[in-house]
Amino acid sequence: MDVLDQKDSQQLQSDEKLSSVNNENQKEANVAEQEEDDADANVDIESFSSLTPDELVAQAKSMMEGEVDSYAPLKPALDAIKHFFYKQLKAKNEALKKTFIEEGGQEEDYADPVDSLEIELKEILNSYKEKRNVELQRIEKVKNDNLAVKNKILEEFKALIESSDDFGKKVPAFQKLQQEWKEIGMVPASEVSGLWKNYQLYVETFYDNLKINNELRDYDFKKNLELKTNLCEQAEALANEEDVVAAFKKLQLMHDDWREIGPVAREFRETLWTRFKTASGVVNKRHHDYFDTMREGEVVNLQKKTAICEKVEAMDVDKLSSYKEWQEKSDEIVALQEDWKKIGFAPRKDNVTIYERFRAACDRFFNAKNEFFKSAKDKLQANLTKKIELCEKAEALKESQDWKSTSDKLIQLQKDWKTIGPVPKKHSDTIWKRFIAACDFFFEQKNKQFKSQKVEQDENLKKKKELIEKIKSLAIGDDHNEAFKELKSLIAEWNEVGHVPFKEKDKVYKEYKAAIDNQFDKLNIDQTSRRMDVFKANLEDMAEKGQHKLLGERKKLLRLYDSLNNEIATAENNIGFFSGSSKNAEGLIKEMERKIEKLKEEKNLVLEKIKMLEDTAEKQD
Repeated sequence: MDVLDQKDSQQLQSDEKLSSVNNENQKEANVAEQEEDDADANVDIESFSSLTPDELVAQAKSMMEGEVDSYAPLKPALDAIKHFFYKQLKAKNEALKKTFIEEGGQEEDYADPVDSLEIELKEILNSYKEKRNVELQRIEKVKNDNLAVKNKILEEFKALIESSDDFGKKVPAFQKLQQEWKEIGMVPASEVSGLWKNYQLYVETFYDNLKINNELRDYDFKKNLELKTNLCEQAEALANEEDVVAAFKKLQLMHDDWREIGPVAREFRETLWTRFKTASGVVNKRHHDYFDTMREGEVVNLQKKTAICEKVEAMDVDKLSSYKEWQEKSDEIVALQEDWKKIGFAPRKDNVTIYERFRAACDRFFNAKNEFFKSAKDKLQANLTKKIELCEKAEALKESQDWKSTSDKLIQLQKDWKTIGPVPKKHSDTIWKRFIAACDFFFEQKNKQFKSQKVEQDENLKKKKELIEKIKSLAIGDDHNEAFKELKSLIAEWNEVGHVPFKEKDKVYKEYKAAIDNQFDKLNIDQTSRRMDVFKANLEDMAEKGQHKLLGERKKLLRLYDSLNNEIATAENNIGFFSGSSKNAEGLIKEMERKIEKLKEEKNLVLEKIKMLEDTAEKQD
């Protein structure tokens, strides 16, 4: 009897030690479970930020209509939906209020309109609260019911201990009560410690009071040794489990099993418990290291996202003055947004704040871009208004029969037209056709009035064709100077011939130009030199006719010079309207640059002609 009491006392001490360790493990498990809940609560906020109010409400409704085991995990997602919904609603109401005040309303008279989506969202959120409350009440009821059942079992333990029944009947009844105890679920947290202490007390008292014989006790010790050894092996194997969180959860279940298994022989107790505790420590350390690493990664992610925010915030939109510059910066922003998406979560307490900062910086840029494009659009519209005014003036003049005065006015309108910049693309062809139609109508009427000039123009056409044939048939011998003089003489004759029919003008000039160029090619004279030689030949002819001819030509060249300057400015301005992201933009821009270069060469040539003409006029003086 004394030996048995001593063994029982040792068993009680061992069980008390195990209970203390297990309580520590339970606390650790609770902390780990909280960490896991925090990790699971990392809702993808950005996935909701891009949704419209309609889509946000639909998403919330879908979540509440689905079948769920528990409503608790829905809360982070519903909170995010609520946040982004009211952010957009607030922006919408502020815009309405601003419009109301701009239209003459008083701020105190303004009231936000009723939003049906807001009402629907509130109903969904209220539904969630109600269902969650019902769920919590149900869980609490289950816990209280379980508490009542465990208290009843404790009473049965007490009655069994105090009973004087045969030992053979008490053991099965005791084991049955233990099994029932293990199968009961959660109880209120405040009752766990008291229940466990009472349970331990009755178990220990049962062993003390019933004085199980050594043979049965040795059998239980052996069976428990096998079970706990197996748990040690399983716990040690968890060190190689790839999923750290899953390994930790399995370990908690093993600790539950360890608590439920009875004692082992005294010589194995300390060694076996040390082995199990050591294996548990390895798993627990991996679990803590995992979450430490994850938190460190989140800090790095926050630093990366902060750097991206600083890049966007540092962009000085006030210095962007062309479409090309805005497009380049837009491409940079889009690239940074793509980089942002590749970065993982920041720490939970900073995740929303850093995202809001990034979103605000991007919004500031794109709002400024929209203002710039709106301003450019307003300029195009202003140009359209100016060109419409020119159309109206041309249309008012087209019926005039004051041929000279009206011709000058229409020509001036055409010059004014060239000084006005581009208009919206969809109106460009229409407004040009309207303007040119009015001009053409007048000049057609004028041509009809001067039909008598047609005979003279036909005769001039005949003379010019004859001159073209002479130019073509001009033989280039060894004496290039002589041939060049003859060519200059024919050019001078060409300049003496008056106007030809308008519809033949371009055609005959092209033939003439081709014939001249062909002869110049034979004489090895470059394009610019050809034009200057032709001009010199004409200049000699003009000089013979007096100062008024020279001054008239100078005035014409100055107008041409101004016109070329305007065309260059317009072309350079037009380059800015091409989008860098357009497939054809690069080719169009290169073509425009070639055109500008040709216009500049033409302008320099005109300037040189003016100088030659002024030098000639000074010599005559």
